[in-house]
Formats: sequence, structure tokens, C-alpha cells
Amino acid sequence: MKAPKSNLTNIPVFIEQVLSRRLRSYFIAEEPSFHFKDIQLPAFIDDGSAFGNFLKNFKPSPSEYLMLSLALIPHLQPGLLGSLITIQLNQSGDFSELGGIKDQTNRGFLPTGETALFLITETDLVLRQEAMRLFDPEHWFNKTRVISLDKVKMGVPKTRGQLLIDPEYVELFITNKVNPPSMSMEFPAQLLQTEQTWDDLILPESTKSQLDEIRIWIEHNEKLLTDWGLSKKIKPGYRALFHGPSGTGKTLTATLLGKQTNKDVFRIDLSTVVSKFIGETEKNLATLFDKADNKNWILFFDEADALFGKRTNVRDAHDKYANQEVSYLLQRIENFPGLVILASNFKTNIDDAFTRRFQSIIYFPIPKANERLKIWQKGFPEQVKLEKQIDLHDIAQQYELTGANILNIIQYTCLQTLSREENIILLRDLNNGIRKELLKEGKIN
Repeated sequence: MKAPKSNLTNIPVFIEQVLSRRLRSYFIAEEPSFHFKDIQLPAFIDDGSAFGNFLKNFKPSPSEYLMLSLALIPHLQPGLLGSLITIQLNQSGDFSELGGIKDQTNRGFLPTGETALFLITETDLVLRQEAMRLFDPEHWFNKTRVISLDKVKMGVPKTRGQLLIDPEYVELFITNKVNPPSMSMEFPAQLLQTEQTWDDLILPESTKSQLDEIRIWIEHNEKLLTDWGLSKKIKPGYRALFHGPSGTGKTLTATLLGKQTNKDVFRIDLSTVVSKFIGETEKNLATLFDKADNKNWILFFDEADALFGKRTNVRDAHDKYANQEVSYLLQRIENFPGLVILASNFKTNIDDAFTRRFQSIIYFPIPKANERLKIWQKGFPEQVKLEKQIDLHDIAQQYELTGANILNIIQYTCLQTLSREENIILLRDLNNGIRKELLKEGKIN
């Protein structure tokens, strides 16, 4: 039983038609001349698939469709190109005009930029010059990072590089979804997720109102830039600084912004990205931003002081390169079209030259007594009861703790209660938990 037609199943048929006709025209004198412009593209199928939606959105020209097809075919039908070419190459030996490289793993034929040019331009120099625009930095292939050429050695024409398609697009087109990347040395970022809601986050009204500005930007930015035409006058993206003591809700806020707007939030700890080796920090950051471009992600840079601290006077080569790293990150952040949030414990740790570039600078203070009381009240699970001697109002007034401190204490007391196989939180456990947190913070000896 044949598989139903789809935009993806059209690709092998299209590739076989173009490649076979081009090779026959080249090798067999009796064959009619082949002109790529005469090729009919497969009929578009509005199947609701990710690849179908991609085609509908970008409406690729015949040349662009061929490039997409060539880049995808090794992932769809790895042996197709090799089998089609072998028939002709057996008669004529090596054929350098076709480009391509051999995969050492399975000896398959992998198309290069030259493969695409050979099929499109018919060795016509004028047509070749026109087709070279497909590799231009301003072409949407490059801007969306969907298609690229692998790097080649210095002096070798760039079109000799393998025709690559971003692995995430391959996954999207074939499975209709993309799994978020896992944290690794190549991608030093962690996906943030939470079961909590905005009701669980207790913040002062002044902080909440500033967060509303970010939510408004997320909701209306596209209309502002396109329909109202401000894309020519303002830089893309939105940059915010969250500052305040640890445990006051900066990370949870960033996570909830993503949850509310259906965007992935990735936490980047700059202390792990910064390298003592010259040039490595920029390389790490480039990998991160290249991955994030056009993904509609929120980037949350924790411990921003590690790179965005006060710039030093240049005393030696190390200071010079450290300042270059800062400038590079600032440039990438300013050009990032999405939401970037930097977090720091102290606003004064961030260089003034950077703070001027933020649209929002939001302070997360230690919660006041009434806010601490709400955190205490919301924190305990429904399954437990509090010992009669426990007065949460008095505890909230007496101990200046952050939300993170309070949740740590609640976790400690609940575990102690479970270990006794009971459901009543004891005052002594609560006092022990508070003491542990105060010792951690250095507030008592």
C-alpha cells in the first residue's frame, strides 16, 4: 500500500526527476537539452504539517525549493542520490562538476553547494551568478539558519562545502515537533519549567506593575514593529534587568513569563560560559545565540555580574580581551529579537553603560511582613496541620526571610513530619528550620 502523498514525499520524486533529466542531458547526446527553469514544482499540499506550513510561509522559488530538497534528501532517503548518480558515473568516471562529498560512514553521496549550482545553472556563468545569491548572508536561508554551507579550507570555494540543513528543522519537518536542546558544553543553557502559577509568586505591587510592561511587549511587539512600522526606528527585542537578593523570585518570574506566553525559557549561567582562554567566551556565546535566533525563546542570564560587571581599565592583554567579551555579548543581546533577562543580586554590580540599554530595570526586594505571611500560608500543603503554638503572623513579623528561605523551611518541616508518620507540623521543627536558614544567610552565629 502506497503512503499518502505529502509535501515531504514529493521531495524524492522531485529530486529524481531533476537529477535524472540533468544527467541524461549531460551524458547522452540524443537526449533533449535540460533547462531547470522548465521544471514544474510539485503541487503544494495544505496538509497542516510543519513542512507544509514552512512552504506556505516562505513560498520558496524553484531554486530555493531545490536547495531545500537537496539538503533534506540525505535525511529522507540517504541512498537516493548515490544510486541515481552511479548509473551515469559508471560510464564516465569521476564527475567533479556535480560536486558532492562521500560520507565515510556509509559511503553515501552528500550534496554540496556545487551540486545545487550544477542542477540549477547548467554550467551557464550568468545563471551561476544569479544562483549564488542563494548563499548570500541576506538571503532568508541564512537569516533563518535553515540552510547553510559547511566550512571549507582557506582558498577553497565556499560552494564546495556540504549543503547543510539545521538539525532542528530536520526534526521539525519529519516529526512535526522539536524537542528542546539539552544542556551541554555546546549548549550551556537549561530549560526552565515550573508547576507554579502567578498566584504562587508573592511580589510587591511596584514589581508586578513593571512586569506588566514586559507582558504587554510580548503581546503587542509584532504589531508595533510591522503594522505600526517602528521596525525602522527601534532595535528588535526587549532587554530587562532583574536585581535583588537571592531567593526573591527572579528566576521563577522569568519562568512564569515563558509559561504564560507559551515560550521556552533557557537559563544561562554566565559563570559557566566565561572562559579564561582568549576567544572561547565569544565562541560559547556565539553558539548559544546562533541556536536561539528565530526560536522565539526567552533567554535568562543568571549571575550576570560574571560578565556584565564594571569594566576594567586596560592594564594588560587579559583586560583587553575581557572587555571585548563584554562588548560582544552586549552586541548579540541588542540584536536578539526576543526577550533577554539579566539577573543580578546587586544593580550596582552592573556597569552603567549596560543599564542604559535595558527597557526595564526591576527590583525584587526581600518580602515585607505581609508578603512573607502570604508565602507561609500558601506554602504548606493541604495534607498538613500546624501545631496550635505556631503563629504564622508572629513568625512573618519576626523573621526577615526570602521566599526561597521560607520554602526551604517548609520542605524541612514537612520531611520531619513525614519521618514521624504524622501530619502535624511541630513548632520545634519550624524553629529548627528557621535557624538552619538564618545560619546559612549568616544572620546568626
